[in-house]
Amino acid sequence: MFKIPFQSEKRLTSLLGLALDGNRLDGVVLRRVNGAIELQQRFSVTLSLDPLTATPELAGREIRNQLEAAGIRERQCVLGLPLKWVLTAQTEVPPLPEADTASLLQLEAERGFPTDAATLQLAYSRCPLPADHQLVLLAGIPRLHLAALEQVLLCAKLKPLSFTIASAALQNPASPTSNGVMTLAVGETSVTLQISCGGGLAALRALEGAINTESGQPGIQVDVVAREARITLGQLPSALRAEVKNIRIFGPQTLTRPLADELELRFETLGLKVSVVDAYSPGELGATIPPNTAVSAALSLAARTLTGQVPALEFLPPKPTLLENLAAKYSSGRLRAVGAAAGTLVALVGGLFLFQQIQLWQLRSQWSKMSPQVSDLQDVEDQIRQFRPWFDNSFRNLSILRQLTQAFPEDGAVTAKNIEIREDGTINCSGNARDNAALLATLSRLRAAEGVSGVKIDLIHGKTPMQFTFEFRQGNGGSHEN
Repeated sequence: MFKIPFQSEKRLTSLLGLALDGNRLDGVVLRRVNGAIELQQRFSVTLSLDPLTATPELAGREIRNQLEAAGIRERQCVLGLPLKWVLTAQTEVPPLPEADTASLLQLEAERGFPTDAATLQLAYSRCPLPADHQLVLLAGIPRLHLAALEQVLLCAKLKPLSFTIASAALQNPASPTSNGVMTLAVGETSVTLQISCGGGLAALRALEGAINTESGQPGIQVDVVAREARITLGQLPSALRAEVKNIRIFGPQTLTRPLADELELRFETLGLKVSVVDAYSPGELGATIPPNTAVSAALSLAARTLTGQVPALEFLPPKPTLLENLAAKYSSGRLRAVGAAAGTLVALVGGLFLFQQIQLWQLRSQWSKMSPQVSDLQDVEDQIRQFRPWFDNSFRNLSILRQLTQAFPEDGAVTAKNIEIREDGTINCSGNARDNAALLATLSRLRAAEGVSGVKIDLIHGKTPMQFTFEFRQGNGGSHEN
């Protein structure tokens, strides 16, 4: 999309990082100075109001009061969301053109989520598999949740730059050191499980019931964590499961140390190395940080944003452009609508006439140069047409049917019901397919055939089986002379 650069984007020098976990809100203010990151302020509070259900003005005022009490004036922020809001699904994608891949992922989102995919803000993360396949993690958050959060932050006088998963900031999957790492982040009410492979997220789960608070003091249910970790590993493709060699645990040491000791005994036979992360390693966040800085999702998220690292999953809804805002601002009122339409029509017609005149000038100049050669060629063509036969021997229709037969799979996963060959070289084909992947594979083979161009899908209906209609052009068939 074309955007008018009315002002250049400024590089961030300071940022407020926030992480929401249940009713607890953690925050830090970081400043970037000469390649190093300085920790300005830090706070952790328990909110009395739920940002999703409370009135935005009241929830925003509570957050604003907490920020002012901590002496924080920074307005630009990044927010880490709790994983329990996120719906996830996995699918394996064969090697396809990017446009077909996007269509397939949209279909998988509609099929894999228990709600309408149009109501979700979707994000994807990909892990490479053998034979150029990919394991894609689909994640979605209800748009109503995000809209409510934006309103709350606006009332708190904050400007969000990113909405992402808080736990994913602790172990950035894009980092080479994250390959083959299972991350366990112990939160207030649940444990987050994340598996990173090949620069992407292979699995992302919130382990509900993993923390017991009945005794008044939180305790880890090691059996629950170990069982869910084994199940998650078992659901991965074998190529990715073999890459997982490390388990890194984040959280309060009173909970993570006993958990690490138990998991080390239970996963020793699998060759997994278990470690507790209580400090940042040098260069982990892309810049120097103060020594002995306590690890937190809010700090990791803010530091990675300041150093230009892209979050694994981005859920902040896209903002409308300036032209879209202007159109929305002046779209009310019949007079404004008529005036805008008339002005647009006049400008469009004038531009078309100007463009047409320029083209005519260029074409006249070209014709004056080639006119003699064209006249000679026309005479030669007239003689050829006079003496050549009225028929040809290219067997155009049979050639087209042969290419279609070679493109369709032999196992009957895709079948044709009707084939229409038109005089202008366009071929229309309709039929049935077992699933979307089989249809896309057939279209890929047809695109690779010699002389075939303009392959596009006109209609897809149903699921299993699905009905389809597509068309393409054949440029190598014989001509039809009269």
